[in-house]
Amino acid sequence: MSIAHLAPSLAPAQLTPRQTVTPVPTSASTPAAEPSSPTASRIRAVPSGTEARGFVLYVGIDEEKAEADGTELGKIVAQIKALVAQIAPSSETYAAVALAPRGSGGRDVDVVRLALQDPAALAKHRQEEPEPEDRARDGVVIDLSRKRLLLDNESANLTYKEFELLQYLVLREGRTIDRAELINALWSASDDDIPNERTIDVHVRRLRSKLGDYEDIVRTVRGVGYRFDRHADVSVRQTSTPSPDLF
Repeated sequence: MSIAHLAPSLAPAQLTPRQTVTPVPTSASTPAAEPSSPTASRIRAVPSGTEARGFVLYVGIDEEKAEADGTELGKIVAQIKALVAQIAPSSETYAAVALAPRGSGGRDVDVVRLALQDPAALAKHRQEEPEPEDRARDGVVIDLSRKRLLLDNESANLTYKEFELLQYLVLREGRTIDRAELINALWSASDDDIPNERTIDVHVRRLRSKLGDYEDIVRTVRGVGYRFDRHADVSVRQTSTPSPDLF
């Protein structure tokens, strides 16, 4: 599932290069639209003491539908980013892709909204989805929907980045991920604490220390990188809520 997440944030280096979007000329027979007044174009319902700093555009389309339309997700993102840059050159954009289990169903745009933690979509999801068991009898529960980790019925106090690191490996179960990929995927150019290939080991070591007796689910592949190994006592919960990932 894909989204174009347009917000005031620096785009990561791996995003598709900007493409030129040629504006459609206005026909001579078509009168030019009257410019709207500044008052009419302002964002409504902004609470007192706050200001609008950007917006999010949810785009629901999977890779097969994009291919049927004669395009690709990367091209769609690149053209939207180029259009925004053309309309407002001072703007900054950031894009991400929403991942969900294959065959999970649901409307694409709803899946994307859940992945990006849209409050209205989350509230509707909680009403419609049966509440899963909060506790497992023992072992590891990696709850991607709720962004939490349970170890023997106790919640592990992971930082946001530690959970993102674990989630990245879980979503690529069985594949060895090298250090460079982890850095490029989980840190953007605007971050102040971007690790190098040596210090990424420190982040993994901290994650493992919080996994305690289950630290071996994050396995080191010597000379290559890291891999998530699922054991019999490991459960991954996701229901229909996907997890966002960098595009």
